[in-house]
Order: sequence, then C-alpha cells, then structure tokens
Amino acid sequence: MPQPDTDRGPPVWRDMDQKALDDAYDQDVYAPNRPLIVQRRIAASERTRTILGPPERVAYGTSEYERLDIFRAPAANAPVNVFIHGGAWRRNKAADYALQAEPLVAAGAHAVIIDFINVEQSGGDLLPMYEQVRRALAWCWRNAESVGADRERFYISAHSSGSHLTACVLTDGWREAGLPPDFCKGALLLSGMYDLAPVRLSKRSSYVTFTDAAVEKLSSQRHLDGLRTPLVLAYGTCETPEFQRQTKDFFAAVQAVRKPVELIVGEAYNHFELLETLANPYGLMGRALLRQMRLA
Repeated sequence: MPQPDTDRGPPVWRDMDQKALDDAYDQDVYAPNRPLIVQRRIAASERTRTILGPPERVAYGTSEYERLDIFRAPAANAPVNVFIHGGAWRRNKAADYALQAEPLVAAGAHAVIIDFINVEQSGGDLLPMYEQVRRALAWCWRNAESVGADRERFYISAHSSGSHLTACVLTDGWREAGLPPDFCKGALLLSGMYDLAPVRLSKRSSYVTFTDAAVEKLSSQRHLDGLRTPLVLAYGTCETPEFQRQTKDFFAAVQAVRKPVELIVGEAYNHFELLETLANPYGLMGRALLRQMRLA
C-alpha cells in the first residue's frame, strides 16, 4: 500500500516516486486477494461449460495463439458481445473467462471470448497483441452472420490490459482493419490504461519494450479523433491510484471532444472484484453490460 511520506524518493511521475509508481501498476499491491478471485473465476468458468456445453473453438488467424471461443444464444440473428481479457499483458486465457458467457446467453446474446499472444511470448512487444485483438474483432464482425449473430448489434467488453488493447482498436485500429467507423455499437471498458507514458516509467518496463513509436501508437487517449463507438468506462475505488486516474482522465478527454461516454465508479471494489460483477446480471457491471446491449 502507499508508503509514508518520509520514505519517498524523488518524483518520477507527477508526485509519485519510483516505488509508488511501481506499486500503482502492480495490482497485487492493492488487491492481495487476487489469487482467490482467480480461483473463483476458473471454477465458475468450469461450471459455465457444464451448463452451456463446451464452446465452439474457431481460428481467426494463422498462428497458434489466434483462437476464440463462441457460446451461442438459442435464437438466430442475436446480438453478440466479444470479451477481451486482461492480465498485465502477460497472463490469462479465454477458457478462464467462460463465466462471462452465461448471463449473455441467458439474455439472448452470443458470447465470444478471444485468445491472443501475450507480451512475453512476443519478446516484449505489445504490437502483436494489439494486431491479434484487432484481427479477432474484425473476424467476429465480418463473420457475424455465420455464427448466427446480428452484426448491427455488435458489442465489446474488456478488462484491464484488455481494455487498453480494445481502446486502441476503437480509436485507430478499426481503420487498419478496414472496418466501418460504426462497426461496434458500444464498448464497456473496465479498469483500463489509455496513455502508456507513465506505464513506461514503471517496473512493467522490465518485461515490455516501450519504444517511442509504441507508446504513441498504443496510447488511445492521443487518438480520440478516430473514436466512433459509445463507451461505458468503469473503475473501482479500491484500485491503484494510477488505474483510477487513467480511467478518469480518459473519460474527461472523451467528454472534451463531445463523444458519447459514461463513467461508472465501483464503490469499494478493487481491480479484480469489479470484474467479478460483470458475470452477474444483477452485479454493477453486469447490469451495465446488459443495459448497453439493450437486453436489460
């Protein structure tokens, strides 16, 4: 947790010294219950596969990492939500997030959860992660009809580093993918990062190669001219100070350019507890997701 003022070193980012900044980009410091929440998420995902059956596993690209899981709604021409997981760019997989599908399928929507390379597998480069997420979203939109989905009701949800990658696609990547500006009708982004300048100064630089070009390209807050998707942004009051600030600053920046955006503040939730509410139709973020998709 935050260190006493007497122990502070010289400022590195705003009023933060190196340790404070490192802690602000280390979720375990502010959310020591992460291992328990991960266990719950994996167990709940197993239950979801028991209830809904195994997902359809589909390739959206040529590499071994480019796969996605589809949980189909009973009815054809249903809306679809694509979920992009987090994990500090270095961990997690689609199978561990199957629980996100159950409330969506129950509400009459298809649920898609994507896999993609992590930054350690890519040798510290974030661009392959971004490019694979971009390809996955483009594949889902272009193949919506083949999976029984209505591409005019295409939505995205994401968490943490997944929110970072998604925001990059929504502000700039849709052009690179050849998608129409309004391909996504709404995105729910939880606890993301939208400017990499301070992240570059933190201990995350020990496993991510932050070049000037990568920081510029993958800081979505710098590319808001390309944003065409209505956003719902969220953070928890027990998250790290930088994750709270990142979302608040992004919200203010989107508001300033007069584009549709809503902010939800999760009182007394940490980074991982907030995500847990997304899989609950009566939870804070689950309600927001279904409302955004007009399924509430």
